Amino acid sequence: MLVLVAPGQGAQTPGFLTEWLDLPGAGDRVAAWSDAIGLDLVHYGTKADADEIRDTAVAQPLLVAAGLLSASALGDVAPGAVAGHSVGEITAAAFAGVLDDTAALSLVRKRGLAMADAAAITETGMAALLGGDPEVTVAHLEKLGLTPANINGAGQVVAAGTKEQLAALEADKPEGVRKVVALKVAGAFHTHHMGPAVDTLAKAAEALTPGDPRVTYVSNKDGETVATGAEVLERLVGQVANPVRWDLCMETFKELGVTALLEVCPGGTLTGLAKRALPGVKTLALKTPADLDAARELVAEHA
Repeated sequence: MLVLVAPGQGAQTPGFLTEWLDLPGAGDRVAAWSDAIGLDLVHYGTKADADEIRDTAVAQPLLVAAGLLSASALGDVAPGAVAGHSVGEITAAAFAGVLDDTAALSLVRKRGLAMADAAAITETGMAALLGGDPEVTVAHLEKLGLTPANINGAGQVVAAGTKEQLAALEADKPEGVRKVVALKVAGAFHTHHMGPAVDTLAKAAEALTPGDPRVTYVSNKDGETVATGAEVLERLVGQVANPVRWDLCMETFKELGVTALLEVCPGGTLTGLAKRALPGVKTLALKTPADLDAARELVAEHA
């Protein structure tokens, strides 16, 4: 059984869409998406520098567009399940047929703008903690006033909070943590700091008519599968201010009997976690079109 997954913010790198836009029809498709949401995705995916694409309002639509474009380049894919990390959940919702591509990009554009506005209220950020026991780490973060915004499994926890709180963490690491790595994001996502964005996104969601998932959809909220489009959309809204439980998503993959995990562009982060947490599961990350043939072979074997 194949699970198709989509990465979250921080996976983007300058120019990562360039080679994908050389595929037949890809440039026109992305240009049409750009017109639909009022953001030049072609520019940001090919010519913009790291600081430009770090902007939340840019990074989020860019990641969803990349995921949709790379998945479509595979041809017909029938995964047994889909999931996405943070903003990747919107990409996964499109994979599952809950939202069409334009609706997904419209929603993520509003999500990115709302989260950027919320992040501007207080100077905040996120940092990944490498090593250590997750239970010990979570308790230590809470002592410092930080939120365990992502519990990713494979021993990785991501802390979020103010710049002062993150500086205190760097000076006072939890027992067993080898390194604290600042993430390429512009705010404390999946925390109470994003409260204003939830309200904005809820209003945007009211204009959408979601379909029920055509394949199993696994939610970041608790790793549970979700059967209706209405609940998927409700969870997408609330998840902006709630921790990502990717560890529980991977536990669900195990229970579903997943044998292969394919991560869409810009892949790498989620396959890295799966290699450590899901032994025996084949993994492949779509980074450039050169990965498509190997991905099609994986799909043919496991979908």
